[in-house]
Amino acid sequence: MVCSDFTPQRFALMTDQAPSKPGRAAFIFIFVTVLLDMLALGIMVPVLPKLVLSFRGGDIASAVSVTGVFGFAWAAMQFVFSPVLGSLSDRYGRRPVILLSNLGLGLDYVLMALAPSLAWLFAGRLLSGITSASFSTASAYIADVTPVEKRPARFGMLGAAFGLGFVVGPAVGGVLGDISLRLPFWAAAGLSLLNAAYGFFVLPESLPPERRSELNWRRANPLGSLKLLRSHGGLIGLASVAFLYYLAHESLPSVYVLYTHYRYGWSQSDVGLALAAVGITSTIFSGALVGPTVARLGERRALLFGLLLGNLSFLCYGLAPTGLSFLAGIPFGGFLGLAGPAMQALMARRVKPTEHGQLQGAVSSMRGITGMIGPLLFTQIFTVAISGDSLPRLPGAPYLLSAVLVVGAVLLAWRVAHPIVPEAIPSEQVAR
Repeated sequence: MVCSDFTPQRFALMTDQAPSKPGRAAFIFIFVTVLLDMLALGIMVPVLPKLVLSFRGGDIASAVSVTGVFGFAWAAMQFVFSPVLGSLSDRYGRRPVILLSNLGLGLDYVLMALAPSLAWLFAGRLLSGITSASFSTASAYIADVTPVEKRPARFGMLGAAFGLGFVVGPAVGGVLGDISLRLPFWAAAGLSLLNAAYGFFVLPESLPPERRSELNWRRANPLGSLKLLRSHGGLIGLASVAFLYYLAHESLPSVYVLYTHYRYGWSQSDVGLALAAVGITSTIFSGALVGPTVARLGERRALLFGLLLGNLSFLCYGLAPTGLSFLAGIPFGGFLGLAGPAMQALMARRVKPTEHGQLQGAVSSMRGITGMIGPLLFTQIFTVAISGDSLPRLPGAPYLLSAVLVVGAVLLAWRVAHPIVPEAIPSEQVAR
């Protein structure tokens, strides 16, 4: 077969398996896929800012600014390409999109491991932003195979896969980073390529041909995909809650490593172990508590409850005078793991089964917007807060701003996060 014969349709046929009967096994497949992806991402989290710092000759203020630009560029790629991949998954199935995403991530980590300069590392981050769309497609996969009443728990378990990845990933990345700043990238590459191989052999397709939609390029772009959020009652309000929540969350990856290095003198291992603690907390809350909490409180109150208590973590991070008191905020951050799945479930109720890929692409695109704003916003605030011109110095300013944003999300959610009658999905197309 020559290169000109390779098309998305042909790739879908090559990788499509006959859709297996949806059930627990299908969910386990996607859970493991996301887990491996998050392990790879978690491994490099503690060392990427330190690698940037090494390229900038140890100048922390300069490294903070560059890290902000890197975060902006990564999110810009997410903003542009997430709706494209979401629409492609609605047309050709979830499986080929997930496989290509993970294969691309593995090759991208190899590029970053070999990067001889900051420019090459930047190119790697651009490619990573393009290919790292597996989570949004995985969310659409879960929506495909899960009845509406079980979606919060399943979305919570998907969040638990994130948590498990960050239990092991950052801890291993921190230890490997103390050996060599390049070694974690090689480990991440290996896990991502293993993930792609795993999916190729065992991941079934979740979207049968009769439920696929035609590819509409007017929707398969950032602005077009965001129109979906305005096309269903109440969806734009929930999207605004998600926007504030995601923007507040951007303070963590944007300044976490350099903030703890500056304020508490933490090493790569210290950061890795702290992130592992975050992962353990997230896993417990997302995996074990989302289902019972939503069943008891309902999706709306679970969302409000998670945001309110989770916001205490940002206050603690911003005000903590010591590393030990900083760690005290981690358990409160676990409550945010209740808010995310409840919010996703409320949004998924408001679209048709054929629009789940578009919805996840639109949400990822919106998250890409926060990802473009957040790194620049929080790193610049941090830079000003620790500079000699800042009187008084307030290094915790990024996290205090996040606390204000979450308060805004709570107030808005109180008004718009009302449950609706579940969408009608044929019983033979969902997992019972």
